[in-house]
Amino acid sequence: MKKIIIIVLLLFSASMFAQMYNPVKWSTSVEKVSDKEYILKAKAIIQSGWHLYGQYIEEGGPSRTAFTFKNPNKNFELIGKTTEEKGHEVVDKIFDMKIKYFEDKALFTQKIKFTSDNISNIEGEVEFMVCDDSNCLPPTSEELAFKIPTEKKLAATEETAIVKEDSTTAKTEEKAVVQTEEKAIKPVVSSQKKTESRGLLTIFILAFLSGFAALLTPCVFPMIPMTVSYFTKQSKTKAAGIRNAMIYGFSIVIIYVLLGSIVTVIFGADSLNALSTNVWFNLIFFILLIVFACSFLGAFEIMLPNALANKVDSQADKGGLIGIFFMALALAIVSFSCTGPIVGTLLVEAASKGGIAPIVGMLGFSIAIALPFSLFAAFPGWLNALPKSGGWLNTVKVVLGFLELALAFKFLSNADLVLQLHWLEREVFLAIWIAVFGMLAFYLFGKITLPHDSPLNHISVGRLGFGLLVLSFTIYLIPGLWGAPLKLISGFPPPMQYSESPNGLGVSSNSELKITGSLPEGAEHGPQNIITFHDYDKGMEYAKKEGKPVLLDFTGYACVNCRKMEELVWSDPKVLGVLNNDVVLISLYVDDKKELPENEQYVSETTGKKIKTIGNKWSDLQIKTYKANAQPFYVIVDHKSANLTEPSAYNPNIEEYYGWLQSGVGKFKK
Repeated sequence: MKKIIIIVLLLFSASMFAQMYNPVKWSTSVEKVSDKEYILKAKAIIQSGWHLYGQYIEEGGPSRTAFTFKNPNKNFELIGKTTEEKGHEVVDKIFDMKIKYFEDKALFTQKIKFTSDNISNIEGEVEFMVCDDSNCLPPTSEELAFKIPTEKKLAATEETAIVKEDSTTAKTEEKAVVQTEEKAIKPVVSSQKKTESRGLLTIFILAFLSGFAALLTPCVFPMIPMTVSYFTKQSKTKAAGIRNAMIYGFSIVIIYVLLGSIVTVIFGADSLNALSTNVWFNLIFFILLIVFACSFLGAFEIMLPNALANKVDSQADKGGLIGIFFMALALAIVSFSCTGPIVGTLLVEAASKGGIAPIVGMLGFSIAIALPFSLFAAFPGWLNALPKSGGWLNTVKVVLGFLELALAFKFLSNADLVLQLHWLEREVFLAIWIAVFGMLAFYLFGKITLPHDSPLNHISVGRLGFGLLVLSFTIYLIPGLWGAPLKLISGFPPPMQYSESPNGLGVSSNSELKITGSLPEGAEHGPQNIITFHDYDKGMEYAKKEGKPVLLDFTGYACVNCRKMEELVWSDPKVLGVLNNDVVLISLYVDDKKELPENEQYVSETTGKKIKTIGNKWSDLQIKTYKANAQPFYVIVDHKSANLTEPSAYNPNIEEYYGWLQSGVGKFKK
């Protein structure tokens, strides 16, 4: 059943890439204020997961929503500006500015005053841009018609009719969108499946390792021999003892998976992912993890109410399958002071993935907890090889406390990045981590003792080795204060540009290097100083001359994920080497507002809209040729514009993207 759920989720998410989108439906209505004054209303219904940008965004940001009305000042005049609802405001890291956007729906209103009595209809146009977490669609426009009620008593009726008609149209268009989504491009679907699958596998492995760490805490480890001995002695046969122990382990898995399922159902797959970037969510979990860390370090114990533990324990005395289940539940409650912080942290991390990640995480965690009980019941002789309980169990707990403390500052960093406060810049974050892991190294070497620690007469070889590993990691972090990339922890500290010295001490960024040598005609230096063409024909001509394949880059000036690919993936030395030496890059900006010469303007055979700008032209090319209209979108073609490999969409996995480039270049050389 779980496999089916995972496959359905992956197919659903995969269908959202490399296909035709129409995520916004517009409807209009008119409200009468007086005999001469009316309010024109334009309502946008936005498909879930997408957002529409507001009207008032500074220059240099994403394309704003803009309304125009035909023949104002002739039959009517506009009173004030077009107003909009509150929406959401965030400080965007890519554009470095405050940006307003709308989700689900948005209402725009414009007050007008008639200067003529012969008006039955007002025509307008809205230009807008929408994005989701992986794609940005090129700016598009839609014509709007506002029907003016001829009689006061008909006003409400006509407004309702418009909305009703739009609702019917929306359903028809939605059905068309669903049918179009079934034609998604295969390689992009495959790539997305791999990414989703790998993300869930990573969550499972990390959760399994966390469960193993929890197993070695003072709350759980001593329970293994006690519980296994109980099952083997109370059961009439060895087979019955093994069976009961396995049921016990299976019950542990059910309890924790049920917890992950409850979290997913309560919050929902989408809201978990949204919460992971919420300022308050990150601040709350920063405080929560600090509390967990203090508990692990010995400041206090986090306990569930004793009454609950006693009630569950009494149910465990009933025997049978129900009794075994309640024994497992009792273990979960009694060990909460050790497992609670780990489980809480796992659920928070899984929240950033969304979907069924909390369920997968709890599955991995519970299997690690349950496995020893089943194995030792099957092979009781192994119990003799178990190390005896002692001070080393508290050491494991303290180590987990230091790790919780370090992780807490990741959540604080997330909040700081969203707000762009620059309080926890890269250097400050790394200084905190150096201090935390440095103190952990001192603790492992016995230079620091904490409450509940046993006297330490000597250091074991294992503890010494782990201490040296932590000390090495601490030393590795130090050059990061002066601009070292620290790829081992990529993604944890704030990005390089979010620091006191974005380019490192005495180092200039790649974009600031002085480039020498002449450029081919029609080319310029693009992202990462790659030679880039913006004209399809000139780029193709140069590719023929150089004998190289072409990388078509359908992009946009206001495309957030295009910038992410250019900054995070294209900057990799392997990828950059291919882009500089093995292909000719043609970047086609679908939001380029420059108008085409009048003799080059045409009506699109695909959409039926007039192609007036350079951006319209490249967008129409993408739609017509590849049946896709989302950016970024990459295609490797030969000199006859034939695909050398299947197209690729947004893919932050460097190795996959590099492999995709190599595949296309390799086929061209054959």
